[in-house]
Amino acid sequence: MVKIKIEGPYDFDRVLQRLSIDPLMVINKKERAVKVPMYQGMTPIVVKVQATGTKQEPAFELTSTTNLTDTDVKHIKAIFQWDKPLQEIGDHFSKTDLAHIFQEHEGTPLVLDFDLYHCLMKCIIHQQVNMKFAHTLTQRFVHTFGFEQEGVWFYPKPADVAKLDYEQVTELKMSRRKAEYIIDTSKLIAQGELPLYKLDQKTDEEILKELVKIRGIGPWTVQNLLLFGLGRPNLFPVADIGIQNALKKLKGLDQKPTVLQMQEWAKDWEPYLSYASLYLWRSIEPQVEELTK
Repeated sequence: MVKIKIEGPYDFDRVLQRLSIDPLMVINKKERAVKVPMYQGMTPIVVKVQATGTKQEPAFELTSTTNLTDTDVKHIKAIFQWDKPLQEIGDHFSKTDLAHIFQEHEGTPLVLDFDLYHCLMKCIIHQQVNMKFAHTLTQRFVHTFGFEQEGVWFYPKPADVAKLDYEQVTELKMSRRKAEYIIDTSKLIAQGELPLYKLDQKTDEEILKELVKIRGIGPWTVQNLLLFGLGRPNLFPVADIGIQNALKKLKGLDQKPTVLQMQEWAKDWEPYLSYASLYLWRSIEPQVEELTK
């Protein structure tokens, strides 16, 4: 067992609430725990992450049937962004027009997807479909081509997806075009033409320039990968409908704000635009019970 204490505030119960929208997540709200599928080298392992502290004094226990290495613990810390001091970010926004939103959702972290490839596949699958159906499609994809261990589902690896026929993916009720995006992108990763796990060494602009060249990957997909795959702190997707609606509500507008308006407001929120995005989304999200109907 590994015990970890971090600086508060950090609201793990909100984390679990948000994660529970995804049917692939294995969550026990009573225990305040989630099971994380990951790899120790080439070996799949499951790590149980359990909160033992409070929002103001956060503490966690990591347990696994395998002895956890420093690399494993570092990976878990990165997923849950335990090294990002939310108090500092909250103080920054307390001087802005988002102050009451940050106060209401105090301690909400930017939690990453469990793996960068998982994040990219989710982004592609989620393109142009509503949230509920997007999660259904992703679950079908993982249940069909991935595997289960200790009650937790693992996504297939890029090399496995690269070997699939397009028809195997379209059978899951995905479009032919989406099947091509999924398989062709996985081939690029498996063949080393897209060094996915080296992207963290590049700037946001370099990553955008490189990835939009790939068929099926546009700015929206890249921004989501930067946010929820790499945890980049200063992203503000002005084309996102959710953020537009949140700002319309916040500002009491009759119609959605213009790009120029959003860019002007966002100047006060730098260098934490990703957190502005996250908290604006949170401000208009329904409760998890509604999201999972």
